[in-house]
Parts: sequence; C-alpha cells; structure tokens
Amino acid sequence: MPASLSGKTAIVTGAGSGINLAFARLLLSKQCNVLFADLALRPEAKEVVVAHSSASRSPARAVFQETDVREWPQLERMFRTAIEEFGGVDIVCPGAGVYEPPFSSFWHPPSSPLSRDLPTSSRYASIDINLLHPIRTTQLAIAHFLSRQPSSPSSTFSIVHISSIAAQVSPLLAPLYNASKHGLSGFVRTLAPLEDAERRIRVTAVAPGVIDTPIWRDDPEKLRLVDEAQGEWVSAEEVAEVMGSLVDGTEEVEVVSSTAVRGDGTRGTRKVKVEGGLILEVSKSRVRKVEQFNDEGPGDAGKMVSNLGIVNEEIFGMLKSGKWGM
Repeated sequence: MPASLSGKTAIVTGAGSGINLAFARLLLSKQCNVLFADLALRPEAKEVVVAHSSASRSPARAVFQETDVREWPQLERMFRTAIEEFGGVDIVCPGAGVYEPPFSSFWHPPSSPLSRDLPTSSRYASIDINLLHPIRTTQLAIAHFLSRQPSSPSSTFSIVHISSIAAQVSPLLAPLYNASKHGLSGFVRTLAPLEDAERRIRVTAVAPGVIDTPIWRDDPEKLRLVDEAQGEWVSAEEVAEVMGSLVDGTEEVEVVSSTAVRGDGTRGTRKVKVEGGLILEVSKSRVRKVEQFNDEGPGDAGKMVSNLGIVNEEIFGMLKSGKWGM
C-alpha cells in the first residue's frame, strides 16, 4: 500500500504552471506541504497557493519562492526557505523546463535577432534550465537528505525528474531540448544505486509525450504543430498521477507490456517495481517503462506532434540562406 504523504514537504520548481502545478496540487491534496519555486505564478497557481497559505485554511501549506532556476544561489535559497517554513524536505521535483524557445534555440544561434544567448556567455539558457538546474538541484537535495532521517523505517526520500519522449524520439525542431532530455534520462539511471538501505534516496523520472500545458497552448508557433483532431494531447493531471506513484511509497505500477498482445491487437499490462532509476513514459492513456537496453520505443497517440514537417522545411530554408549562424 502507498505510504501517506501527510506531513511531508516537497519542493517543486516550475510549479507556477503545467505539469509541475498539477503535481503540486496532487501533493497538497494528499496533505503534503509544497514550496512553489518559479519565476512567477499563473493565476490558477496563485489561487492554489492562497488557498493553502495557512494551516488554518488547509491541512497542507503552500509557499511561493520566486526562483530563477539558472541561478544556483536561488536554488540553494529554495532549500533554506523550505527548512524555515516546514522544517525540512522529503520530495524534490526539479521540473521547470522550456521547449526550445526562440530566446535559446539551436536554430537561433547567439547574436541572431531572436536569441538572448550571448556569444560571450559561453552557455545556452535552455541547457541551464533543462539539464544543469535539475543536476544542481539533485545535488542539493541529496546533501539535504543525507543530513536527515526518513520519517519512518520503510520510507524513502524522493527526487522525481521530468524527462521526455524526446529522449528517444528526437525531432529536428528541438536539438537543445532533445540533448537535455537524453542527458537527464541518463543522469536518473546513474543515480539508481542511491536507493539502498543506508541512504534510501529514490531518483526516478517520467517521460511525457505532448502535454496540454501553457508551454504549448500559449505559443502559436508550437500550437500549429499539433493536430488536435487526432487527440494528441496528454493532460498534465495524467502525468502528475504517475509522478505521485513514484514518490508515495507505491511498490509496483501497472504499465503496458511489450510482449503481451490481446486478440484485438491492444497491449496487455504488467507490474513493474518502483525503484531508483525507473523512467515511466506517459502518452495518451498509456504508461510504459522505458528500458535502458532494447527498448521498443514510444507508441500510441500523444507521443509526438503530427505537423513537424512544417518546421523541418522552414529550418532547411534558413540553412539555404547562406547567413545562418554567422
């Protein structure tokens, strides 16, 4: 049976919207305190924080900490604030991310009109946000966990990352995003041994498909790539539920089977152990374990947008100009 999350505390970066907001809501509904770490809160996130602003209003509290995840001192401040407000941290989700925005995109190099990456900075903001911030936050979380004891002999500390189907299926549109998610999935697998009897730190990840969040809905350039008639969207709440099973002490989760096929052609299911290094793909109405070796690859609706050919042609057009990257 899942362990209770009541009385525990989580830090969730990017909780101002999208998957991370859905996960924060889920935790709060299970009486787990949450520190919302983001640049700002969307109106729906503000409502959640206000509704959980005091113990008298809700069994669990929410606190907002303005945070630029590219700045390591601000990541350190998240933990200090969580300790001051709640006494410690049990769950960490370094979920803030961006999907190849024009201000930091491989196809808009430093010095190009849309880029905010400076040639003199020797860095890409996308990589800082999508890969370096989860790595540094994980370091900080491990250091904090090592200074504490789990709340019960059977419980573990948890770090849950948000990778992506892009760690397997890599569209030309988003080279920096793809690279960061490949790196993040490898990083999660590397830390699997931390869930041992001495340390009891579980590091896992979800790998969502196309999620119905503001990162897509609020960007017309991205939204045009989605064929809504095909029902490609996966809800943020679907992903959050899977994330919840990775941090609440659930021993096994049900996933689609790569071998068991029913008579009607649909996949059967199987149980997999929830343990460090586990990566669960979340596509439309389906959860699948991403294997480290000989993986069959993503499947079903919601794994990828349909209209990527549009962007590929635009990219090829840019490259023909003779001035790209100069």
